[in-house]
Amino acid sequence: MKSKEIREMTLEDMKAKDAELTKELFNLNMRHATRQLDNPLRLRFLRKDIARVKTIIAEKAGGGAKRGK
Repeated sequence: MKSKEIREMTLEDMKAKDAELTKELFNLNMRHATRQLDNPLRLRFLRKDIARVKTIIAEKAGGGAKRGK
C-alpha cells in the first residue's frame, strides 16, 4: 500500500485499515509459528504497511506538525 493511497483516505478509514492490518498480522504470525506460511516476507511488508498507516494517522491527528529542533 502506497502512502499516497493512505493519505487519500479519511481518518476513520485509516483507523479501520490499521485494525484490519493488525488482525491480518496476528493471523500470519500464528500461521508462521505453525510453519504453514507460504511467504514469510509478507510479514515484513505488513509491518511496514501498519507503520505507514499509523504514521499518517499521527500526522493528521497532530495537525501535521513535525518534531524538530
